[in-house]
Amino acid sequence: MDHPYGLWSLLPPIAAIVLAIVTRRAALSLFLGVVVGAFILARGNPLEAVPQLLETHLWSVGTSDGRLRVFAFTLMMGAMVSVMGRSGGMQGLVNAVMPLARTRRRGQLVGWALGLVVFFDDYANTVLLGNTLRSLFDRLKISREKLAYVVDSTSAPVAGVALISTWVAVEIEGIRLGLDDVGGIPAEEAASAAVGLFLYSIPYRFYLLWALLFVPLVAILARDFGPMRRAEMNPAPPKSEREDADTSATKDADKPVAHWIFAIMPIVVCVAVIMSLMYFGGLAALRAKDVPPPETLQNIIAAADSYVALLWGSLAGLLCAMALSRCAGLLTQAQIVSAAGRGAQLMIPALIILWLAAALSGMASGTPKPLSDEQARQPEAWKQAYPEYKTQLYAGVYLRDKVHGAIARQGSTGERSPVVWVLPTAIFVLASIVAFATGTSWGTMGIVMPMAVPLAYSLLAGDAGEVSRYDPLLLCTVGSVLAGAIFGDHCSPISDTTVLSSQASGCDHIAHVWTQMPYALLVGTITILFGTLPVGLGVNVWVLLPSGIVAMVMALLLLGWRVEVD
Repeated sequence: MDHPYGLWSLLPPIAAIVLAIVTRRAALSLFLGVVVGAFILARGNPLEAVPQLLETHLWSVGTSDGRLRVFAFTLMMGAMVSVMGRSGGMQGLVNAVMPLARTRRRGQLVGWALGLVVFFDDYANTVLLGNTLRSLFDRLKISREKLAYVVDSTSAPVAGVALISTWVAVEIEGIRLGLDDVGGIPAEEAASAAVGLFLYSIPYRFYLLWALLFVPLVAILARDFGPMRRAEMNPAPPKSEREDADTSATKDADKPVAHWIFAIMPIVVCVAVIMSLMYFGGLAALRAKDVPPPETLQNIIAAADSYVALLWGSLAGLLCAMALSRCAGLLTQAQIVSAAGRGAQLMIPALIILWLAAALSGMASGTPKPLSDEQARQPEAWKQAYPEYKTQLYAGVYLRDKVHGAIARQGSTGERSPVVWVLPTAIFVLASIVAFATGTSWGTMGIVMPMAVPLAYSLLAGDAGEVSRYDPLLLCTVGSVLAGAIFGDHCSPISDTTVLSSQASGCDHIAHVWTQMPYALLVGTITILFGTLPVGLGVNVWVLLPSGIVAMVMALLLLGWRVEVD
């Protein structure tokens, strides 16, 4: 049976990726991809395409219940982080651990540890630690380039693997959008399935895990190579350079310094509420079924409404941060409102990307309706098989059918595609290229994830038509999108976190790019050689994780030169 759009169904997502590479603007590229799709659906008629674009693909998607919960969660997390920073609680947390840094090695390790503590937002991590640790690193004669590297390599990576962060909604939503294109997964199960893939893909995010571990390895072994070694040999920048390197992020230097509890308590409340709602909500959902599955923690979490839990948990954390700041007299009511508003405003670009990615994914999705042999022989039977052909492109169906056809021609009936072993590596490289060109991890996830998930299902299913949600290749594909997005972001000179890291650290921006890139490329190469490729060949992930660490140690010993440590 003919597909209603054929190869044209793939044009909108492909256009979004190509435009993202050319224009380096993720939101604009996603929007133009949606526009292209609207004109394809309208058969080129602008009188139909424009109203459908505005009403069906933008308004309806942006105002759905699930989408609004995601938007609210993201805004409140941004507001909570901003209130915590403005109250001085985060500064107090940093100051509490500063006495531990008395040598060059300890200074780098303290900077790395603080990056792990500020796990919930990459922007907060970058701006706070860069400005706070500058004087400490100068005193220990550690270069500003090394500070920028430590800050940059513990901001997005830790937020990308944390269970609670401003990234969570973006990551889970991207996975769910991809699941929508797969077909055969009920809408009410898509959210829980996305959460499951998010959690179980964490060990497969090789670049994120190894990038986080590479920082302390560099500190402990006291070895550097390339431009970073030259920077470490001349660590003290001229006084005029340090003064000129001050950025807008340092304008908040007059913030109060509060006890570290003012930074910890909102996070604890947020995490506790989210986990409680997911546990008890999932338990209630299981018991409400006629034949409930065993009440294991995995089944309970899978049955929970994660978006509800994230929404109310973020609200609880925000209210806690506000109450602590007001009751302790750290901030006035006007200051609290201003800080919360500023934090929420910083999340608006992420919301726009989420919205447009959802619109593009929804447009490309669609599940065909099975027909009887008699129905299939009727004229224009494709209209019955593709009932939503006026609003959906069924791109995943076209891709699946083409892949299955290729498998059949290769005589591999009933087996998964013979090329599936390279999929995690290919997706990692694709995400890296898009992130490098656009400078945004979130935009890359929004563009690549909705394509990667249905592609993985198509290649893994074969003629059997079933894929385990915990298949290592599927999990590695999901992890490769998230890891590749941050790897490309680390190498990109136009990345927002790269720019913030250099500015907040008082480091020349180009110097930061050139000193960090060799380290990122090394970890990225190890990710492919000891991560994505071996997973494709069937090697267990728990064997690969320590192997990658050994590879990083050996690489540092072979490439690095020892820098004197006090």
